[in-house]
Amino acid sequence: MKRILLPILAILLWFPALADEGMWLPGLIASRIDDMRAKGFHLSAEAIYSINQASMKDAVVLFDGGCTGELVSSEGLLLTNHHCGYDAIQRHSSLEHDYLTDGFWARTREEELPNENLNVRFLVRMEEITDRLAAGETAEAIIAEATADGRYKASIEQMYYGNQQFLFVYEQFDDVRLVGTPPSSIGKFGGDTDNWIWPRHTGDFSVFRIYADRENRPAPYSPDNVPYRPRRHFKISTRGVGEGDFTMIYGFPGNTQQYVLSDAVAYVEERSDPMKIDLRTRRLGIIAEAQEADPATRIRYAAKYANIANAWKKWQGEVLGLRRLGTIEKKRAYERDFARWAADKPEYAHLLDSMRAAYAAAERDYYVAELMYETGRTIDLCRLAALNLERSRAAAAGKSWSETAPEKESAYRAQYADFDPEVDRRLAECVLSGFAEYYPGGTLPADLQAEIDRHGGTIAAYVDYLYDHSPSVSQAAAEAADTTALREDAALRLLGCFAFGTPGHPAPLVRNLSNVPSVERWYRPYMKALMEFDPGRAFFPDANLTLRVAYGAVEGYRYADGVYHKPLTTIEGVIAKDDPAIYDYNVPQRLRELCAAQDYGRWAAEIDGRTTVPVCFLATNHTTGGNSGSPVLNGRGELVGINFDRTWLSTMSDIEFDPDVCRNIAVDIRYVLLVIDRIGGAGHLIDEMEFAD
Repeated sequence: MKRILLPILAILLWFPALADEGMWLPGLIASRIDDMRAKGFHLSAEAIYSINQASMKDAVVLFDGGCTGELVSSEGLLLTNHHCGYDAIQRHSSLEHDYLTDGFWARTREEELPNENLNVRFLVRMEEITDRLAAGETAEAIIAEATADGRYKASIEQMYYGNQQFLFVYEQFDDVRLVGTPPSSIGKFGGDTDNWIWPRHTGDFSVFRIYADRENRPAPYSPDNVPYRPRRHFKISTRGVGEGDFTMIYGFPGNTQQYVLSDAVAYVEERSDPMKIDLRTRRLGIIAEAQEADPATRIRYAAKYANIANAWKKWQGEVLGLRRLGTIEKKRAYERDFARWAADKPEYAHLLDSMRAAYAAAERDYYVAELMYETGRTIDLCRLAALNLERSRAAAAGKSWSETAPEKESAYRAQYADFDPEVDRRLAECVLSGFAEYYPGGTLPADLQAEIDRHGGTIAAYVDYLYDHSPSVSQAAAEAADTTALREDAALRLLGCFAFGTPGHPAPLVRNLSNVPSVERWYRPYMKALMEFDPGRAFFPDANLTLRVAYGAVEGYRYADGVYHKPLTTIEGVIAKDDPAIYDYNVPQRLRELCAAQDYGRWAAEIDGRTTVPVCFLATNHTTGGNSGSPVLNGRGELVGINFDRTWLSTMSDIEFDPDVCRNIAVDIRYVLLVIDRIGGAGHLIDEMEFAD
């Protein structure tokens, strides 16, 4: 095991990254600190990550299991993206209190809104355990030791496909309350039209607060809880950033595939992404039509639409980027060079052949699993049928959810609150038809075909039968039905047709095709071989939703021939796009008035000889999904922005990072503060924050 590890550490220590590519483990950031300082960072590695004293890691959280947030006060005040808090904002919204459209600002602590099933996690420490596992300790024993006092949660994560393994210990807080959110016309300005696009003018932020018990320990929601007192929070800089300035991202990136073979890239570019894009295009069209016809449906389906659309547009950019870069052929050329190098090395000579054979054997089932995930497993009626049966069985056993599992009861009622049976009927017919079109071989699985034949013989007739007869179409009908009726619901049988891991069905979906166990097993020796073959390459572990540091600089880029995208947008650009006739561009009247009067107060800046407010900026930091909401820090470790997106030409950076065009997009902290202060009238939140200048 040590023979594998030594080349990794040597490479991390001695070779700089190409341009600003890389997502670095904070516990090993000392190996990067000289490069960071050369690019404008002024602090120590200990300031970034320490287990002996408060450090930046103590001001960063994994937010709601898939985003990042940062602490900005000594009283648990937290910033993240508007789109990260979108589900919570939507659940608190109604026609009477439309916080999506109008925004929300708690004037007192008592007005802050609790959120069921929303949590944040702080990284307490990370520890390499490669040698401990090699010596015979089990993962279960290591995790049990780390969580013995019941206060912490832990997981073991692989780096470099298992060549290194780390224990991550977390402290989780479950009482997280909504404090403030701008209206969607600021927080989601431009909607899906502007998503992944530059220039950008979106104030993509929301404000939450973490609560703890009176000993500052995690606790379930209680009105007796008090604001959490963090070990560290970020100071805020209002001096701004300019082109060339150092920036650092500290967050939880979710998924990259930097080292995969050309086979994996071809699967993404030629088969997987095109299928998913097409199916989501159809679903989005149905939801959009329903939203336009009814304001209540617009609210109910807002989060669903946003969740579907985000990856949908990202995949389109990813395909274009991979084709533009010729990534498949680049990978093939690299693999040919590797094969020549490996030819006289018995341990590696046939490695690529084994990997390609594993891909060929695994691809069909993985594709079917992705297809199932994009079609039958999206049908809300099926999920509700399963919940209703589970709820009924619990009640029959004397374990009413309202008493024994209030979090389940809350989630169950929230699903019905966001459910429209007629919209879902149309979506079900759409996705089942799509499944039939894309399913390999041209014939449906026998169990699904049998269900269709039993109830009408066509997909349209089958869907009508489901929605005309299922008790789960109505919450009232479902709660009135007995367990026997719920168990016989045809929607449950449909759900079974899309179950993973049952006879005739593929295994559960893993992160990528390359993570299918029969494929992934070959990447451990392959990564070891790559580090011997290409010792000048800066290897960093793929993202896997563990805390990472990325760093770079504020920088524009050449978008097309004769077109250069500057790295900064301003509030005048918001007004230039303002259109009261379009929901996503209809900015609040108060913002129009501020701009007309140039009444920006302390958040004003002088740019190109004019008084304005910066809105968004570009930087060269390597980011991906999960980095949404990450703090963007200057060279002194002060908060200057909140990361929320990449440019459309950057979305292939999960597979290939192109330093010429890959840019992350952040909302400038001065625009965030302007909106909190002058639009939300929540100056009391500003008073909580600590400013560096």
